[in-house]
Amino acid sequence: MKPLHRHLVNTSRKVLCTAALAASLTTAAVVTSPSTADAGESEPTPDSPQAADRGDARLDLPDIVADPPPTGVGAPEGASGIPATALDAYHRAELSVAAALPNCKLPWQLLAGIGRVESVHASGYGLKADGYTEKPIRGPRLDGNGFAEIRDTDKGEWDADAVYDRAVGPMQFIPSTWAKWGADGNGDAKRDPNNIYDAALGAGLYLCAGDRDLSNEAKLDQAILSYNNSREYVNTVLGFMRQYQAGVGEVANPPVGDYPTQPPGTLPTPKVPITPSNPVTPTPAPKPTPTPTPTPKPTPTPEQPKPATPRLASLTVLDGPGLTAEAGAAFAEVPRVKVLLSDGKPAVNQEVVFAVEKDTTGGTRFGTADSVVIKAGADGIAAAPGLKAGSKAGTFTLRASAYDPQGGFTVNFDGKVTVTVADKLGRPDGAKVPEAVAGQSFTGVEVLATAAGKPVAGTETIADLVVKDKDGAWVPVDQETAKAPFFKDAAGKPVFGRVLAKTAADGKIVLPELFTTDVAPGPYFVRLTTKEQVTFVLELKVTAADTTTTPTAPSTPTPDQVPAKDPVAAKDPARP
Repeated sequence: MKPLHRHLVNTSRKVLCTAALAASLTTAAVVTSPSTADAGESEPTPDSPQAADRGDARLDLPDIVADPPPTGVGAPEGASGIPATALDAYHRAELSVAAALPNCKLPWQLLAGIGRVESVHASGYGLKADGYTEKPIRGPRLDGNGFAEIRDTDKGEWDADAVYDRAVGPMQFIPSTWAKWGADGNGDAKRDPNNIYDAALGAGLYLCAGDRDLSNEAKLDQAILSYNNSREYVNTVLGFMRQYQAGVGEVANPPVGDYPTQPPGTLPTPKVPITPSNPVTPTPAPKPTPTPTPTPKPTPTPEQPKPATPRLASLTVLDGPGLTAEAGAAFAEVPRVKVLLSDGKPAVNQEVVFAVEKDTTGGTRFGTADSVVIKAGADGIAAAPGLKAGSKAGTFTLRASAYDPQGGFTVNFDGKVTVTVADKLGRPDGAKVPEAVAGQSFTGVEVLATAAGKPVAGTETIADLVVKDKDGAWVPVDQETAKAPFFKDAAGKPVFGRVLAKTAADGKIVLPELFTTDVAPGPYFVRLTTKEQVTFVLELKVTAADTTTTPTAPSTPTPDQVPAKDPVAAKDPARP
């Protein structure tokens, strides 16, 4: 079969290193309903329509545009760039396939290698953050004129051709292949080969079909050949796969290109050797053997049909679907889902991917990661504890996804992080006006931040010394001339204003030490103001030091204080 010729297309956009997979993954890829036919059971071969010579849909771009060097801190030296949307899709597909087919050992770099050869990650077509492209990616008409002949199988749904098929999307799927292995990689309830999230997951399922173990060189070779039956194609994909395993870097997502289509030529050359480390030796065709004289066969006994293996049938939310917590706090409600099989029994040990996506809360996480994989228990229930709210008010979606070789299901939890704002500042009930003797300090003065009478955590205030102006409004004291209680800054310099620490769960604001050196006795005022402009003016009282001394009358000695008379002296007056 004629080798499939490939060309170059631009690539760029944000990339995530392999080491940052757990932190960078924003959602698990999902399959919204089971794949049709026998996807995941039958192994596609080099004779499948997908492996046919389907031409070249890509645009020819200069190497300097196709593989821009990565920029930014941490970019591996000599690494090439992959658009972040594409990289995210490859990572999600790897995680999802690992949950559905753990024995396959699909590396995301293999998907990236195919994506690089097929469309250079769709970037020349205006790859967008949602996984779609500004321009459709369609291969030439497979009408047998220079390429394989494949009559229409999708009524033009994907390739806009109702007579012949065309390869479509970033991973260049034949419509009939997509009908079996199409998947929903971004959880939008659609299976669209033009979306790189869907296409990457579909490609992963296709490559892993037939219980393939892609850590085995021979199986890896077979899988790529089933995608395109060309040794040149296999070597090129493996070359890019190893290049990406050596490191990738961050690039910007480019605009859609307006480049001429190049006639068929040679495949792009990876930056690393493309010779397989363990080349697969082709198995020689068996020699024909003489046809033996047929002998009558006994009538076979009909075999009893094997019972169907239960498949994943449902995924339902048990707790939620609303999740709410205060900023920085743990969610009290643990998200739980239940997974059932087609026979109605719990899907024991079924892996469920919980992933935070569409997060505007400043980092709602499971510890340091935004996704976890939880195995369902004997009751089919999977619970994901340890979810902690981000640092600011906002929303997020927690997606729970379960997979098996035939497809999978997904459900969503709606998450919300709130920040309660204090509506009142004041002294604790019964607290008196704080007093300090001139020359001494005010310490431990407390103010409470509350909302609807309850303490509010996280309230940040500014404290400054104030006086009333002629109109009766509170204004800051004159920083140069004021003789009032003062704070000290980090250098020990007197200041009349300070930013105070945020309140804890008890809502208490404790003023820093206020010094009264050279401050006259009298009332003084400290104003506390929150970011929301809630204010409270606290009165302080400086009292004069008591310098008077009350005279004391001479004390009358007690009997035991009077000296005893010397009996000898009493008898002898001459003695002193």
